[in-house]
Amino acid sequence: MNIVIIEDEALAARRLKEVLQVMDPSLHVVAILDSVRNSIAWLTNNPTPDLLLMDIELGDGKSFDIFERTAVNCPVIFITAYDEYAIRAFKVNSIDYLLKPVKQQDLQRSLEKFKKMKSIFSQKQQDSMMQLFLQELQKTANLRERFLIKQGDRLIPVEVMEIAYFYTNEKNNFIKTQDDHEYLIDQSLDDIESTLDPKKFIRANRQFILRREAIIKVHLWLGSKLKLDVKPSCSEEVIVSRERASAFRHWLGE
Repeated sequence: MNIVIIEDEALAARRLKEVLQVMDPSLHVVAILDSVRNSIAWLTNNPTPDLLLMDIELGDGKSFDIFERTAVNCPVIFITAYDEYAIRAFKVNSIDYLLKPVKQQDLQRSLEKFKKMKSIFSQKQQDSMMQLFLQELQKTANLRERFLIKQGDRLIPVEVMEIAYFYTNEKNNFIKTQDDHEYLIDQSLDDIESTLDPKKFIRANRQFILRREAIIKVHLWLGSKLKLDVKPSCSEEVIVSRERASAFRHWLGE
């Protein structure tokens, strides 16, 4: 089996190659590539390998860029130090992911999963699965990681992980952070909603987009609505409409 490793940390790449050879001498690492640019050039000009082991964060960009600029016609096992980053996409279509530092038993399990996939699915089915994966991956790659807030002559970066909720008040839109800082933003809630991870944020109503952790209590309200207590507290009531209530309760895990 021919394997290509795409990893910009030389030590990690060398360790990965050594582990593969210890696990199975028939596994051949035909190339170790350390950048998006080099990966695109190699994949464009060489025969397709049987498998890619691919880090996400490379020195000149994210490995997602490779998929956008050249054909990738083989399965991929992603390697990442970020357990929240695109995990939803990695779990689909029998394509696996590993968290750094990579453990031999985890790599062994992923390779066994890959071999099983190869034996069960035809090439056409594998190609179809790859296309579905890439579509899901593209959605995930477009999720926001931070907002750049303009305050006077300053630009303040606010990480999405720091945000408790977004809300609208008197036609102005705001970010409220978990440590109770508030920022005026230019984007509409409709535009913001499409760039957030739907597992972490939900549109409660026309006025609020909430992080799951910001919801501290849910009250049954009039007319099958829901009333929410949030933190940091807000002067505006947070009411989930009857039409949204069922989906909201399901999202919370009911």
